[in-house]
Amino acid sequence: MADIEVPHPRQVFELEGHAATEEAFEATRARGRLHHAWLLTGSEGLGKATFAYRAARRLLGAPHDAGYGVLGVDPAHPVSRQVAARAHPDLLVIERLGEDGKVRKVIPVDEARRLSEFFSKSPANAPHRVAIVDAADDLNLNSANALLKTLEEPPPKGVLLLVSHAPGRLLATIRSRCRRLAFAPLPLEETARFVSARADVTEEAALRLASMAQGAPGRALALAAAEAIGMDDAARAILADLPRLDEGLALSLADKFRGGEGQAQFNLLFERLAERVHTQTATRAGEGGWRLDRWAQAWETLQRLPREVEALNLDRADALFTALNELRRAAQV
Repeated sequence: MADIEVPHPRQVFELEGHAATEEAFEATRARGRLHHAWLLTGSEGLGKATFAYRAARRLLGAPHDAGYGVLGVDPAHPVSRQVAARAHPDLLVIERLGEDGKVRKVIPVDEARRLSEFFSKSPANAPHRVAIVDAADDLNLNSANALLKTLEEPPPKGVLLLVSHAPGRLLATIRSRCRRLAFAPLPLEETARFVSARADVTEEAALRLASMAQGAPGRALALAAAEAIGMDDAARAILADLPRLDEGLALSLADKFRGGEGQAQFNLLFERLAERVHTQTATRAGEGGWRLDRWAQAWETLQRLPREVEALNLDRADALFTALNELRRAAQV
């Protein structure tokens, strides 16, 4: 992994490109018409969780500091320090990261049930009690229903901020009880500048990362930290060589999939392959000899295998060669 710091959203005090969204939220807060539940939607890495923490600091009583934007506050303010230390009594964060430091596959129901008890109490020393769910997409059915109970009984002086990368997957009853704030992708040039300011990459690499992340600055920075340019180059080389298979390249890639970080690298390669197959298929649709059915099947395999490997603890190298053979069949006329 590259030596690039990707800070947690609670440690970030600036937000790129979403001033209008922050102004809409601040306007309702200033008028005293703050809704009790907000659904923050948009693709991963756009700054939704960063917004949630920025909104939380203001709701918890930190005064506005215009130098940090519409919802900005001074990082040195006591509220900021308490939030950064995960020690503010009026802030509850529900996420997959457990107290043991391990990332769970879903947010369990016991975690979601904490919301009801949390909101049953009055604020200890703040204007509001605030809960952040990052991300609501990680709730299973039982935990989603536990969250719904809280939404059905709006707490006085309570505000719930739900981060969602795929709101269509949430229960309709959850969506209907929230006010939505949509976060749009940033222009690629703006995203590239964000990455260049935080990572030692060339302008060309920054633009490639911005394009891979589809205008999501946080995602682009995470891709830079994961050395995604190398995996994207490998995906391009694999597809360009089809139906021939460079076994040396395949074996060197399989070697990267070992150990604790192997799953992330495996997922990244499959993501880059799937994205390139999708783009290539859209570009060449209708050409003679181009079997869309085969390429659609290959794309589905690239989408499916990472989930199965993680869920069933399958061998990553075997899964890689399964996918590569599928791509070879697709490329054969």
